[in-house]
Amino acid sequence: MGNLAQNLLDTAARDGDHAAVRMDDAVLTYAELRDAALRVAAFLQELGVAPGDRVGMVLPNVPSFPVLFYGVQLAGAAVVPMNPLLKAREVEYYLRDSGARLVLAADMVAAAATEAAATVGIEAIPVGAVLPTEAMADRPADGAVERADDDLSVILYTSGTTGQPKGAELTHANLRSNARTGGQQLVESTPDDVVMGCLPLFHVFGLTCGLNASVLAGACLTLIPRFDGTKALSVIQRDRVTIFEGVPTMFSAMLHAPDPGSFDVSSLRLCVSGGSAMPVEVLREFEEAFGCTILEGYGLSETSPVASFNQLHAERKPGSIGTPIPGVEMRVVNDDGVDVPRGEVGEIAIRGENVMKGYWGKPEETARSIPDGWFRTGDLARQDDDGYFFIVDRKKEMIIRGGYNVYPREIEEALYEHAAVAEAACIGIPHPELGEEVAAAVALKPGASAEPDELREWVKARVAAYKYPRHVWLVEALPKGPTGKILRRAVEVPQGVGG
Repeated sequence: MGNLAQNLLDTAARDGDHAAVRMDDAVLTYAELRDAALRVAAFLQELGVAPGDRVGMVLPNVPSFPVLFYGVQLAGAAVVPMNPLLKAREVEYYLRDSGARLVLAADMVAAAATEAAATVGIEAIPVGAVLPTEAMADRPADGAVERADDDLSVILYTSGTTGQPKGAELTHANLRSNARTGGQQLVESTPDDVVMGCLPLFHVFGLTCGLNASVLAGACLTLIPRFDGTKALSVIQRDRVTIFEGVPTMFSAMLHAPDPGSFDVSSLRLCVSGGSAMPVEVLREFEEAFGCTILEGYGLSETSPVASFNQLHAERKPGSIGTPIPGVEMRVVNDDGVDVPRGEVGEIAIRGENVMKGYWGKPEETARSIPDGWFRTGDLARQDDDGYFFIVDRKKEMIIRGGYNVYPREIEEALYEHAAVAEAACIGIPHPELGEEVAAAVALKPGASAEPDELREWVKARVAAYKYPRHVWLVEALPKGPTGKILRRAVEVPQGVGG
């Protein structure tokens, strides 16, 4: 099986004239993508990049990303993808920690990478957005360097809630199997599909389910460098997008775009949501407005990412992350690693062909997170009698109020049911007697109005007395991570609240 990039060579041989990647008017066919990637591989080999070396990549969603990604794979090296919004100090950490040989960066975002590379003492190569000609040799490499299944393909840094980011080591076999089962099989993609590429490709969801799954199926990936609800709707209409993959905030942004009904989105056959829990109310409103099905899945950087999914031909349960995908097992366990009874809350543990090799250079962390061959996710869930999993919350973000557990997600779900609420984040704030008090920051839909007291009473009527947020405040927008996931830990508490 070997090199992940063999998928690109196979698809290009079979269907070279088919559009592989597009961004507005720029289009690369599969033959063009393959030829450019082989020239990147030759360029890297001329620089002395050897199989197993690490190569940093700092690019937004532009056609050069897939060209470079597959070029590095073809050369047998491993990619270290980074968010283009990172500052030089952060890029420097990734380059040092991974021992990267060089870093490739899109010229419009190359300043931080160039500065960081100079500090570390390696080369930074700025490249164009459509074709990375600055990193392409005159002639192509001979093909894909042979790699073993267990060889490193990508190091993905996960933003830990505490401490420095850790590099999840994903192998060729991890990414290959997850593109097949987590990407292609579950959505039944074919060369006729047009997949919306608005999830960042430097993040595992976009990389596997967007790029690698599309290349395997021979589908076309249409890219948006910077997500915007109106732009997404216009691209769906223009390119006749059939599969939209996003995080919940993207679905909200499309719903709340000005005049969303004016776009023709009838080509959409399937939407996939992941990255964080999809509020049931957003799911319902979106499906009603746009007439298409949303299937929710679950996974992490450490699991390549897809672990479970609501499958096309099975019962779909809104609010559930479905059942494990083929080749993957999931359990709900207590702190001792023992299964908890059905219906009770415990931590999700995962075993299978999608689980990472380990954390780069951190054997103790690896042993702690995979103590017995089962990866401990830090996510709390319960399993129903049909075997469907329901995420309750992140273990670290659970609020303990006076000895009672409060799961932020439950409070947010109640807030989303209010007609004026666009986004909500529930957090715990210190309290002298109770340990923590429940609080919520809320962003309203454009043109809507609601008072904090009204929102507090709304939740109070829907949850147990110990759970409702004693403090509610309104914000313009909530802080979000690189994928658009709402970051509870970055929510700022206004002065005078709590304390």
